[in-house]
Parts: sequence; C-alpha cells; structure tokens
Amino acid sequence: MGIYTECIERMSKYWKYGVVTFVCTLLCLPVSTQSKAFETSKQLEVFHALFRELDQWYVDSIAPHNAIENGIKGLMSTYDPYTNYIPESETQDLKFMTTGSYGGVGAIIGVREGRVLVMDLYENMPAAEAGLLIGDELLEIDGVQMTPASQAQASELLKGEPETEVHVRVQRLGAQKPLSIKIMRKLVQIHPVTYAGLLTAEIGYIHLNGFTEKAALEVRTALLDLKKRGATRMILDVRGNGGGLLDEAVSICNLFVEKGAEIVRTRGKLRQWDQTFKTTHAPVDTLMPLVVLVNSGSASSSEIVSGALQDLDRAVILGGRTFGKGLVQTTRSIPYNGVLKVTTAKYYIPSGRCIQAIDYAHRNEDGSVGRIPDSLTQVFYTRAGRPVRDGGGIEPDVACSDSSGSEFVYQLVNNLFVFDFATRYRHEKEAVWTSDESLDLTDADYQQFVRFVKEKGFHYEPEAMQLMKVLQKRLQAERLWEFLRADVEQLEQKLVVDLDRDLQVYRSEIESLLRIEIAGRYGFQSGKLRASLQGDPCVEEALDLLKDEDRYKKLLR
Repeated sequence: MGIYTECIERMSKYWKYGVVTFVCTLLCLPVSTQSKAFETSKQLEVFHALFRELDQWYVDSIAPHNAIENGIKGLMSTYDPYTNYIPESETQDLKFMTTGSYGGVGAIIGVREGRVLVMDLYENMPAAEAGLLIGDELLEIDGVQMTPASQAQASELLKGEPETEVHVRVQRLGAQKPLSIKIMRKLVQIHPVTYAGLLTAEIGYIHLNGFTEKAALEVRTALLDLKKRGATRMILDVRGNGGGLLDEAVSICNLFVEKGAEIVRTRGKLRQWDQTFKTTHAPVDTLMPLVVLVNSGSASSSEIVSGALQDLDRAVILGGRTFGKGLVQTTRSIPYNGVLKVTTAKYYIPSGRCIQAIDYAHRNEDGSVGRIPDSLTQVFYTRAGRPVRDGGGIEPDVACSDSSGSEFVYQLVNNLFVFDFATRYRHEKEAVWTSDESLDLTDADYQQFVRFVKEKGFHYEPEAMQLMKVLQKRLQAERLWEFLRADVEQLEQKLVVDLDRDLQVYRSEIESLLRIEIAGRYGFQSGKLRASLQGDPCVEEALDLLKDEDRYKKLLR
C-alpha cells in the first residue's frame, strides 16, 4: 500500500510538471504561428459555411465541382503563374511535359470555323502511317460526330492506351466522299531534338524543342554525329523552348564544359530545396566554338543552359532577351489523384544572378520581359570578368530579332490561307520535295497563291484603320473634327487595303511562310524546321559569327 501511495504521489507530481511544461510550451510558441493557425482554421470554416449555405438556399442548383474548382482557381491566382493545381483528368498532360510521351496517334488537332482539322502530324507515328494527312477534316472519331466539337474533345478521343484502335472518318481535299481510316494507337514519343544537320561543311546545327527525359542523350548523339561528319563549330537553337527538366539542362551543359563545373544552384524557404548542381561526366568538347540561339520564348531550362554557358564564357548567346523564369517547381500529391505544382525555390546560375523577372506579372505583348532600368538590377560577372545583369531573362551577347510584325501576313496565317494553300499544293503535287534539299517556290507558285487568296475572298482591316476610327471619335468629342477632317480622310484613303499591292509588298515574308508550311506536308516537323532556316536572319548572323574567329573570341573576353 505504501509503495502504491508513493507511486501515486510521484505520478501526480510528474503530471503537474507535465501540465506546466505543456502550458509553457504553448505560451512559448511564436504569436505569429498561433495567429496563422487560427486564421487558417477560421477561413476554412468560413469557406465551408458559405458553400453549405449557398448550396442550400441559392435559387438555382449549384454544381459542387464547378464551385469548388473556381475557389481553387482563385486561390492559385494569388501566387506566381507556375503554381497551380492539376486535377486527375489533366495529370497525363503533366506526364507528357516531363517525358514527351503519351498514348495516342501522333496528330495535332485544331478547330477552325467549326471544322476539326489535322493541323500537324508526327513522323513515323500511327496517324501518319495509317494515311492521315495534314489538312484532313475529321468528321467522326469512334462514331462521335465532330460538328461541333472542341479541340480538347477531339484530342481526348484520339488518345488512349497503346495497342487499341480508333476509327476516324475524314473529308479530304479532292476526295469524292469521306474516307474511313483505322489507326492503331501506340506510345507516341516526341523527340526533343527536332532537327540536326550541317549548315556548312564545318558548322553543325541542333534544334532542341524541350527538356524532356533523354533530351541530353539526344543532343549528345546529334553532337557526336555532327562532329564525325566534319563539324568543328556548333549552333544550339533553343528559341521557343519553354524548358522542362533541370537535370537535363545540367547534362546538356556538361557536353560543353569540364567535369565539376557548377551550373546552377537552387535556393528555397526550406533547406531541403537548397541544392547545387555540377557537371558529373567527362565533356564531349570544351573547345568547339558554340553559339546558342535564344528569344523571348526561351524559358526555364533553356535559360539555365544559355545563362550558364554565358557565365562560364563557353558560348556566345545570340538573339533576343529570354523569357525570365527563374523559379523551380515541385509536384506534390493531392487526394483523389490530383497534383499540386508549387514553386519551391529560385535558381541561380554560375555568376550568382537569378534570371527571374523582377515583375513577371507585367510583360510585353509577345510575353517577353519589359525593359528594366539598370538602377533596379544588379551587376554580376562571368568567369572571364564580363559584366552581366539580373532582373529578368538572359541578355544576349549579340542582339538579333527573328520576328516580323506585319499585320497583313498575320491575318493570312491566322485565317488559314497559308495552311489551306499548302494543303492544295500537296494534293496537286504528290512528291516534289525531300528534307535533304532546299524548297524553292517559283513565281508561278506565288501567282497561284495570289489567285487562291482572291478566290477565297480574303479581307482584313489594318490595325491603323481601326486606330483612325478611334481618333475620329476623339476629335469629334473635342470639337476638332471639322478642322482636321480633310487631313484625316486623306490619310484614311492611303490606308485602304490594296490586296495586289500588299501581296507584293510582303511577298518575301509570305513566301517564307509558304515554304515552311508546304515543307511540313512532305517532311513533318523536321521538314518545317529545315525550311525555316532558309533566310533566317539569326541563323545567318550565327554563321557569320562562327566564321569570324577574331570576333567570336573578342565577344568572350
């Protein structure tokens, strides 16, 4: 009994100490932590109550899925553009972004004026092997009518498990009646290297369209092949490449720089995201002169490659300022097979700078980073001591624009006149071109396009004419119209569309786009890419730079 009493007294004493310790622990918790936990719980309770009341009392029925999804979108919109929720129905798209593969037929679908069209095909993939052609109109997919239909609906019906069949009915130009085509789906693999070849006897070219799995392996294979064929200088083209896997970017840099070189560091709120990535293998070539082509569409991993090679003075960067995405995303599993893609860190390239745009919410119309005053940026230095700045994107060593700004040509492309003419051209000329040769359009070909545009009734209103209408209303509001009417009307007369005139003024730009679209009918993506190199001002600038050894070396000093 005495022992029992003693135990009770000891336990009672420890219990008192325990309570005191627990209370002290609570009191010692940071006030901000307690407040944050309470505020989170409070707001979640408010949200649940609001939904419950709306669901019960609102005049119309509420779809829970849509209501909650809109709430999620609102939550995600308060953070950076790359932090978002991916529901189970879209996780295959995420997988495609990282692996470059999916189960399907290898066709890109678009909807124009209510028509579901085959806009592009991947070479050696089921759709192309089954006989589908670019320009075919899809009438049915597995018995489902495509009029009307959305691009997402059509694409989803074509996707599926490998070794399963899909049946399509298509209307083809020149065919008397619709065609029925059976396609066997398979694992479609999109190759990150779109095209690799020699532009001259000694200058190789590699176009990289993404940083999916095996991107570095494909670049390595292409690089070794081009060296074997005589390449002593190289162009790596990452224009329009939106990025992908960070490890692949590091491995691609490893092809051109020594083992053990630091390529990128990541820094986040949690220490687990603080990592340093260095090259781990012997390089392929550390001396070969290298030019990397970039533009405003080069983002993320493209900026790691171009920025690291610039900081290490290993390559000349040529083109336009890059996109400015220096944020690292990590995926987290969410209940019911959803995924949260969340920004966990920023990355810093060898000079120490972060290429994340200071203000990623406000950009130019083309998505590029706006001009940032030097007073808001910081100077860093490359390995050789060249000054470089942070603040948004990689500033090229040599500036070059690869874009055109003709509204007239944009309307021709956007309204499918170039696309439809290429479809007709391919129908009338079965085999006139291979990707191993240049595609040249004759004057007769262009005149045929002119007639095609007129027959189809092309019409557009120049943007300048729309601005003139705004100006007229403003002048009328300010009672200046009568004084300036004659001048304004005279200018309007000069802006009136003259189709024959504009088709000649913009002929070279139109012919270039026609070549690219027609080449795609015979040579798929690689054919388009090869045709686009003809007359590309930035490629020409890169070739001239690589031929001028003194200028190349001077830029890297």
